[in-house]
Amino acid sequence: MAIVHLIVSRGLFSSFSNSIQIPEFAITGRFALPFFLFLCVKCLSHRPFVRKDWERLFPQIDFNHFRFTDNFKIIIQLIWVMFVVQSFRYSDWLLVRQCRWLFDLFRSVFLRCRRLVQLATDIIDNHLKTKGDSEKLIQNTFDIVLYIVLFSLCILCLTVPFSIAAQLVFVSVLALTATLLHGVKGRLPNLLLIVLSLIASCRYIWWRYSSTINWDKDLDLVLGLILLTAETYSWIVLLLSYFQTIWPLNRQPKQLPKDTSKWPEIDLLIPTYNEDLDVVRATVFAAKTVDWPQDKLNIYILDDGKRDDFKHFAEQVGVGYFRRPTNEHAKAGNLNYALERTSGEFVAIFDCDHIPTRAFFQVTMGEFVSDDKLALVQTPHHFFSPDPFERNLSKFRELPNEGNLFYGLIQDGNDMWDATFFCGSCAILRRQPLEEVGGVAVETVTEDAHTALKMHRLGYRSAYLKEPISAGLATDSLSAHIGQRIRWARGMAQIFRVDNPLFGSGLKWQQRLCYLNGMMHFLSGIPRLIFMIAPLAFLLLDAYIIYAPALAILMFVLPHIFHANVANSRIQGKYRHSFWGEIYETVLAWYIAVPTTIALFAPNKGNFNVTQKGGLIQNDFFDWNISKPIIILLCLNLLGFAVGIQRLFDTEFTQTTTVLVNMGWTMYNLIVLGVALSVAAEEKQVRIAHRIDVDYPISFTTRDGHHYTAILKDFSFSGLGMNISPNIELNNNETIRVVLERYGVAESFEATVMFSSHGKVGVALEPMTIEKEKRYIQCTFARSDTWSKWQKSYAEDKPLASLKNLLIVSVEGFRKLVQFGPRPIEIFFDSFVSSLRLIVSYRPRMIG
Repeated sequence: MAIVHLIVSRGLFSSFSNSIQIPEFAITGRFALPFFLFLCVKCLSHRPFVRKDWERLFPQIDFNHFRFTDNFKIIIQLIWVMFVVQSFRYSDWLLVRQCRWLFDLFRSVFLRCRRLVQLATDIIDNHLKTKGDSEKLIQNTFDIVLYIVLFSLCILCLTVPFSIAAQLVFVSVLALTATLLHGVKGRLPNLLLIVLSLIASCRYIWWRYSSTINWDKDLDLVLGLILLTAETYSWIVLLLSYFQTIWPLNRQPKQLPKDTSKWPEIDLLIPTYNEDLDVVRATVFAAKTVDWPQDKLNIYILDDGKRDDFKHFAEQVGVGYFRRPTNEHAKAGNLNYALERTSGEFVAIFDCDHIPTRAFFQVTMGEFVSDDKLALVQTPHHFFSPDPFERNLSKFRELPNEGNLFYGLIQDGNDMWDATFFCGSCAILRRQPLEEVGGVAVETVTEDAHTALKMHRLGYRSAYLKEPISAGLATDSLSAHIGQRIRWARGMAQIFRVDNPLFGSGLKWQQRLCYLNGMMHFLSGIPRLIFMIAPLAFLLLDAYIIYAPALAILMFVLPHIFHANVANSRIQGKYRHSFWGEIYETVLAWYIAVPTTIALFAPNKGNFNVTQKGGLIQNDFFDWNISKPIIILLCLNLLGFAVGIQRLFDTEFTQTTTVLVNMGWTMYNLIVLGVALSVAAEEKQVRIAHRIDVDYPISFTTRDGHHYTAILKDFSFSGLGMNISPNIELNNNETIRVVLERYGVAESFEATVMFSSHGKVGVALEPMTIEKEKRYIQCTFARSDTWSKWQKSYAEDKPLASLKNLLIVSVEGFRKLVQFGPRPIEIFFDSFVSSLRLIVSYRPRMIG
């Protein structure tokens, strides 16, 4: 009240009393605070204020029915008006002008520094590209000295203890430097961001080991060591991932000899077990049209399903057919059976749903001609159908899918260290090294990676070309997707046990680290589960798993998380958006935790399971069976969050900051689990033939002989979608001939108009002969430029936008849980929504 008296005594109130109309509610003592704040604002703004301004500035309040809670709305709105809307000119304040001047100066210096760093980066890059051998020797010597100095400085930097204030300054400098580097183009800033991330992360892990374990309480000690083990795992994986992707090779295709007589003979193998013939047909037709001398290309269907219709189809189209009497060792045994009965110098392997483009061998085989020790050329697995994450979240072709990171960046990084993995399909292998290792590996269920490991041990090399020159079907349902990942995880754990890359002869240390990271990635199940329940240790059990002040935790944890996300966003931004990696891990965590643990102790346990493709989902449904672990984690985190709220209002509980930190952790877990729930809600999939979005000029002819141009917008195995001029009239069920190009040759296909509206036309293809069907595949799926455009269409990662997207999808996940859940969940959710709406009613509003 002394401040009020001061204002009144100085005449401030009286000078404005003629222009200010005080509402009736403001004269009571309980409403004095918001009115006084508002009065101060208006006095400083140098503007007259009349009664109608109340309705303009506070549109969310009914002044005729003023309630006590409206005081809080006034305070929130005042803050909004003062610092966001700026209905008064606070730019007239001297302090504000000085702050703005300092901000502009800082921004100018910041941008100048960024330009200087960009200039220095360009100079260094150009110098490295043009320097001679003598300069390289000098540079290498300088690098060795520099590395020793940097290593010594890093050890000091990572281990010297700081006070909280010193740590704040230190991490602020690191964050400012990272922000400066993030906008600089080139590879050098990537390396510097990795260095900054390593400093923050290594300092964090050192602090965790040296200062945060409570050795005096058994529960705190046990739970704290469990969390520290999980964090150590994540830290090792982070280091290995930086090493693996620090300098992607970005290999370019090499030319083949002009004399085709020197081109080698290739056996193209298509293994199949329980897939429909319709899935296999396109792959066989595309293989028949690959640009390679026909007398040097032998195509074989390897039928482990022993089906007569497959045999008849192979005879019709003129390809080889193998049916083995037994089915031991699954896919690996199927391939080995064919290898014993073929003789081509090279072996190309395609899963039966992966369609090669015409240029596949033209792009890949040049590598083998120039390198006799090259045993493997792997290309990406590109999918033209959405996987369960993309379909159930409605993010197909908007969000990079789960495999994009591996095939877009990790394999390219492996190629730098001669550690490209064999991925089981879309690859070519030289027969000699494949036979030297005894054919495709059968000791584990990930026969592909194990085969590559064996060939690397013999000194053979591998290569990776990241241009997508084939495409296939993704898994159809979340359960099928998880089943596939379980097999991969079990197989990698088996390799870790029976043929550990860290031991044995033949591998370079770089290859050992790349293989190690590939295997450790699939051991993430248990650590992810630990992270999802870790904050509950304090909220439910009062266990201090990180035995340190809350402020210290923030000063070490947040820089570690911030720099890891900034570096990964910069390095992985084209292939995986921020925070989404945790979604994939959370959905899979429980399901890969069990089989990997079993495989580590009993590597011979477990069977090979085939991933089914091309299935249908007749109706929307929530997969309660798959989502059980997610729902259990959700309930536990909700319980922990509720206990945290209760403790905030407990006057006897003094660890408020620690509660808030753990509640923040729990809230993030709830957001992640909400997205996982959204993935578990399966969307209806009744389209047998998936549509492929394109943008090609084509033409068509009507029955009366008129010829028109059009733009092909999508195609599938059964139909086409195109845009035409709105002036062209087409009737439903009208027959037209659509003209597509096949390597410069026009091909026409009869089709029936299914709909035509406002220039958009959909047509269904009429039944075709085998030769006609083959030409249609050439004109569509086997085009060499179709899939590369897809890969380049993804937007660059923006972490804040990605986090916002995550929040929206998480809310949708909870909505789906209520939609498909029992009545009690709906009642609880309705109550929660009502409470949320009440909270939202306090939000500030735009003024009129």
